[in-house]
Amino acid sequence: MLNDRAQLLLKTLVERYISDGQPLGSRALLQYSGLEVSPATIRNVMSDLEELGLIRSPHISAGRIPTALAYRLFIDTMLVTQPLEQERLQHMEHQLQPDNPSRLIAQASNLLSELTHYTGVVATAKRSAITVRQIEFLRLGEKRVLLIIVMPDGEVENRVLSLERDYTQAQLTEAGNFLNQHYIGCSFSQIRDRLRGELQQLHQDMSALMAAALAAGDAAEAKQSDDYVISGEHNLLHVAELSTDMNQLRGLFNLFEQKTELLQLLEAGRRGHGIRIFVGSESGLASLEGCSVISAPYAADGQVVGTLAVIGPKRMNYERIVPIVDITARLLGNALSTI
Repeated sequence: MLNDRAQLLLKTLVERYISDGQPLGSRALLQYSGLEVSPATIRNVMSDLEELGLIRSPHISAGRIPTALAYRLFIDTMLVTQPLEQERLQHMEHQLQPDNPSRLIAQASNLLSELTHYTGVVATAKRSAITVRQIEFLRLGEKRVLLIIVMPDGEVENRVLSLERDYTQAQLTEAGNFLNQHYIGCSFSQIRDRLRGELQQLHQDMSALMAAALAAGDAAEAKQSDDYVISGEHNLLHVAELSTDMNQLRGLFNLFEQKTELLQLLEAGRRGHGIRIFVGSESGLASLEGCSVISAPYAADGQVVGTLAVIGPKRMNYERIVPIVDITARLLGNALSTI
């Protein structure tokens, strides 16, 4: 437990370091805190905070900077978030226009990056299977066909099929009509199971076309597995405490590319309620040792369907960014519920 003086000094040091990025000495800390005590008293308190592992000196004869433990204490007991201005709220609402889920998720990721100047991530919920609202085949050229899959939520998946034989547009239209007549509302696995006994209703030379379409449907379903959209990775290149450590940057970009570990972290945020903040090693990922992750689940029609997050340095402005993450999650959920 810290007494009131120690809490004030630690809060002042964390806030000034977040603002300026410079270590604070005892005289500067005395000035910013507004306490009417001697510099010696400030030095004694700083010494106590250092023994508790809350502050440290980045190098000899320097001032002090907060540790990850200090950020955690600050977040848990001292953080007062700032409400967003009405103008910014209107901007956020305008940026998240209900259209289709994929575009909305990309818009939310871009918005998080734009407003925070860090990295925005939106993880999407896994779909067990794609159901079909409409299928069309368009002839692109000899032995090349465009498969168009329209899903119930309005999303469109396009796949180019390279076939062993050529089809006329009339034959392709016949195949599309057959599928639309018999299999609307089915998943591709259901279409495959039912089609085995019904291929005789089509000309025999349509079998190869149907097999190619089902394979493309399988690929589209695989694409819908747990994934995320990420924006603003390059912003981290301009963060001083990250950009000076090339190994750390490599680890971060490998994390973004490989996805699995970051998805597991976001899944942990999805299981919680409201905002969750992981500081440094709390994420359990070595690549995020120098970072903080602020995450929040988002819900559509009353059901949590994914998680979004901002990834930035531990020295981020939590007071400003926490409300951005919180409100973006709510706006995204509301927009998805209207589609």
